[in-house]
Amino acid sequence: MKRLLSIPIIVLLLYTQSCKDDKKEELKQDEVSNEMKDQPFFKLSLAQWSLNKNIRFHGMDPFDFAKISDSLGFNGLEYVSQLYKPFYDEHGIDALVVKLAEESKKYNQKNILIMVDNEGDLADPDEAKRDEAVELHKKWVDVAATLGCHSIRVNTFGTNDPEIWHDAVVDGLKKLSVYAATKNVNVLCENHGWLSSDADKLVAALKAVDMDNCGTLPDFGNWCIKRKDGEKWGECEEEYADKYKGMELLMPMAKAVSAKSYAFDEDGNETTLDYPRILQIVKDAGYTGYIGVEFEGGLPEEDGILATKDLLVSASKTLN
Repeated sequence: MKRLLSIPIIVLLLYTQSCKDDKKEELKQDEVSNEMKDQPFFKLSLAQWSLNKNIRFHGMDPFDFAKISDSLGFNGLEYVSQLYKPFYDEHGIDALVVKLAEESKKYNQKNILIMVDNEGDLADPDEAKRDEAVELHKKWVDVAATLGCHSIRVNTFGTNDPEIWHDAVVDGLKKLSVYAATKNVNVLCENHGWLSSDADKLVAALKAVDMDNCGTLPDFGNWCIKRKDGEKWGECEEEYADKYKGMELLMPMAKAVSAKSYAFDEDGNETTLDYPRILQIVKDAGYTGYIGVEFEGGLPEEDGILATKDLLVSASKTLN
């Protein structure tokens, strides 16, 4: 006849098993915790401008953007409006929206924002021209809203005279932001040349706009405030004095961030930008959203994109 276990022994066995289960749970939680520590504090998106040479000069289909982003390990898309101009000129903006939505869904990509170019100058001293630019930008607000993008990035060209620029850009941005607010879309200003690359003046203008949906898209690069012969693009004659101070000023109003890169040394570091220093500024600002990879160098574009992505991830592991 088998002896029954006494109650104290049963309790002891149950307690021992419970301790083992607790230990397993602790180990599992430690594994998850360690895995989280290895993850960057941000998410990764791909800026379509990284592929602009292949699209503009080598026949790449801009609608392959989602497919390429997925293949390179990204899950967020930052569109460039001008790269689709031949398509929407022929087929219309509604057809563009349908096709972009199909491609992003097919490759499980999140639509983040649209970088809008060549739609008039939001800081034009002439109010009629400025208002026209606002109207031209509104269709991209609509596109962004339909695709589920949280923002459009706009330019603030029109004049490079600081006194004239401030009042003009505040007016243009406010008018567009009022409309964008009805669509739950942000209007973001990047340091993207001329006075937008003067962080002090851009922040002052955005504070004067004073709208929650009007903010910044700080770019690691793009600090040229004056170019030769007054051109928007080309040879730079004057840069903002301190790009790291500029990042510190722009980050509190940031709703997106762009990781610009040009060239890399043998250790994979960007040769002109201190990525760990910049990422520390981004992290200290409490930003945890998407950082868009925007490569503009001489490497094959996909190689440059991956080099930038790898640098962002490795640099993030060195931060406090």
